[in-house]
Amino acid sequence: MTPRIVLHEVGPRDGLQVEKAVAPTETKLRWIGALSEAGLDVVQAGSFVHPEKVPQMADTDELFRRLTAPGAERKGHALYSGLVLNEKGLDRALACGVEMVCLGVSASETHSRKNTGMGVAEATGRIVATAKKAVEAGRKVQVSVQSAFGCGFEGAVPEENVLAIARSYVDAGLLTISLADTAGHACPAQVERLFGRLLELDPGIEAACHFHDTYGAGMANVWAALRAGVVTVESSFAGLGGCPFTKVAAGNVATEDVVHTLQREGKRTDVDLARLIEIARDVESFFGREMPGRVHRTGPAPQLRKQESPA
Repeated sequence: MTPRIVLHEVGPRDGLQVEKAVAPTETKLRWIGALSEAGLDVVQAGSFVHPEKVPQMADTDELFRRLTAPGAERKGHALYSGLVLNEKGLDRALACGVEMVCLGVSASETHSRKNTGMGVAEATGRIVATAKKAVEAGRKVQVSVQSAFGCGFEGAVPEENVLAIARSYVDAGLLTISLADTAGHACPAQVERLFGRLLELDPGIEAACHFHDTYGAGMANVWAALRAGVVTVESSFAGLGGCPFTKVAAGNVATEDVVHTLQREGKRTDVDLARLIEIARDVESFFGREMPGRVHRTGPAPQLRKQESPA
């Protein structure tokens, strides 16, 4: 049986972190609630970074406290995930109720130092130790390899470097692993090959993919990843996003575009596509510019238009 595709929304974190305009906490809560209510499985509400470096994430602790507090109204079934960069970030995440902890190491030495101030080897050791602490605290944990398909500073990243980090995860018993195309350099053949090699490391690996659409190959890469055996797709509402510490920041594959294409294939028809389109249009209105996603502007294909709410 084909496994159910898990949809991990990263817009409230990866989507907003490069924006100059800071969305108010109440606006973020409205978007996060709507994304969960639409039927997505995981929503990444923020990252535990220094507020002076990434001011858009300054309210992350408050967001999680309000989302996960006892008695808080839950809309949908989504887990609320948060990105953690170090031990101090994990302490913050555990204190404010993060339900799923996401951590990662860049396979690019240059990107790793710009993003975390550490080289790859040091970052791998610290992230593995931090991830194990999160597991001990009873949290669901996902680890990632960033710049897995190329780097804006270094260009090609050797696949062996990516797999070496992945082996460190597997050896530590960390089997939910994402390969992230931070710079958007991936192509479909490369995606199938690298995910195939990742999945050969351990039969228990649950693989996730995270693609940026820098060169227009994002959706093709998602499909290549699914063919290779990936079970989780990370995406961002309206196609927002980009790492502020890479050379060329470009948006993620848009959530509503991914869901639209899945539903054309008869998959994840439980997700409310019309609601996702409404959210993307709301985001576009908030920032006052055209967003990279497609379906929120075109509307669904005729075969799916019955799902769209009246304008």
